[in-house]
Amino acid sequence: MSVLVCGGAGYIGSHMVAELLENNEDVVVLDNFQKGHRDAVIGNVKVYEGDLRDRKILDKVLSENNIDAVIDFAADSLVGESVSEPLKYFNNNVGGTISLLQALKDYNVKNIVFSSTAATYGEPENIPILEGDKTFPTNPYGETKLTVEKILKWCDNAYGIKYTALRYFNAAGAHISGKIGEDHRPESHLIPIILQVALGKREKIMIFGNDYNTPDGTCVRDYIHVSDLASAHLLALNKLRQGGESKIYNLGNGKGFSVKEVIDVTKKITGIDIKAEIAPRRAGDPAVLIASSEKAIKELHWKPKYDSLETIIETAWNYHKNHINGYDK
Repeated sequence: MSVLVCGGAGYIGSHMVAELLENNEDVVVLDNFQKGHRDAVIGNVKVYEGDLRDRKILDKVLSENNIDAVIDFAADSLVGESVSEPLKYFNNNVGGTISLLQALKDYNVKNIVFSSTAATYGEPENIPILEGDKTFPTNPYGETKLTVEKILKWCDNAYGIKYTALRYFNAAGAHISGKIGEDHRPESHLIPIILQVALGKREKIMIFGNDYNTPDGTCVRDYIHVSDLASAHLLALNKLRQGGESKIYNLGNGKGFSVKEVIDVTKKITGIDIKAEIAPRRAGDPAVLIASSEKAIKELHWKPKYDSLETIIETAWNYHKNHINGYDK
């Protein structure tokens, strides 16, 4: 039996592939390579190039392999772009998953782990955020993920396709081996942007707002190591395989770090002075986003291994300093 990883050449997807291989799973990857990188898929993996909205490629993958479960990372994920291009995001993120679910129904594949997001909550009503809190996304990206969660619920009801939706916070860090890491084009995540300053690829890091109601005035976020995310996906998958019911879980460290704290720790890890400049707030940035992962810890028996900010940044630095141009040779 094989696990199909959709979007397996992306940042989190490639770490998922590594986690599966480390646990002796047979892995098949489907990716359209619009954002993913072929060199991010390491190990003995069968790779297909194609889009979830293309039924022909889904038929090919599902007919040529004995797939018992799917982990779905395939999505556009830039919040700002989703605001300016909502139709693109609904077409890809929702349309792609509908196409995938139709194929899973037809091929009698009953287990799917879905990559969701904390953006489903919008402005939080509690800190830390609980799974039962209200969901009012403030951007189309979060809305597409919430829409898919609702579709998954009704597909379970109608077809018995069991799902786990994992709502995670700020994925960060890189594989402990240093062979795979974060390489977005353009880069939008805080830690790799700071590291680009350390490597001389950017002049400075912009801090968007220093007047929030936080200890140092800058936004506070919950950073979770990408390999810890991958381990949670595998635990969720195995729970489904054992007959578990469909569930939604938050994934985070349960601790928040401000933008200034992240910059300071990165300076310490790299030994490089990093120039920072204050800029106006960005629209829609909540002051604090921190997850409660107690449900995942209790029900999935998940225990993050790389849960300190220092370790997260050390692994990211180990990748970036040896891959200054990302996956480009």
